Amino acid sequence: MNVTVTARHMELTDAMRDHVSSGLQKVRHHFDKVIDVDVILSVEKHRHLAEFNLHANGLRINAKEASGDLYTSIDAAVHKLERQVKKFKDRIMRHQPRTSRELRDYMHQVIDFPGAEGEVETEPVSEPHVHRIVLREKFSMKPLSVDEAALQLQLQDDTFLVFSNADTHQVNVIYKLHADTYGLIEPPF
Repeated sequence: MNVTVTARHMELTDAMRDHVSSGLQKVRHHFDKVIDVDVILSVEKHRHLAEFNLHANGLRINAKEASGDLYTSIDAAVHKLERQVKKFKDRIMRHQPRTSRELRDYMHQVIDFPGAEGEVETEPVSEPHVHRIVLREKFSMKPLSVDEAALQLQLQDDTFLVFSNADTHQVNVIYKLHADTYGLIEPPF
């Protein structure tokens, strides 16, 4: 594990380095694939800040704490970092299978395209599978502006709305993200 400790507006002592290293051993106990840890210790007026940035195999975890004492800030930041690592590790360990809602009952068909003339087919063709459509709906798309489509979606109980954009004359999809926020899918051309 490569630990880099930086001090801002203060002098870094060996006791501080040892305290950071001993705190990071707790994290290493739970998650041994830690590659780099960048630690920034700073003082701003009467606040002592400790910030930890952990990098491990594509995972980045950040923990930042402030208090009146530097060692308290370091301990709190290490505790927060340890909780985040445990949470990540638990998520990986419990890796639950998909729910029945996520498992969709569908069939698909593989279409075999004949090769160019003169080519000899060497692989046997497997039995084709067929898509099964369980619901089909038809609706008329009225030309709407994006604001009108958002209002229409807000009035409906659906999570998305397919509409013809009145400004671009293209088919767009608007969908709900969170409270009063929407996403818009539109073609690139």
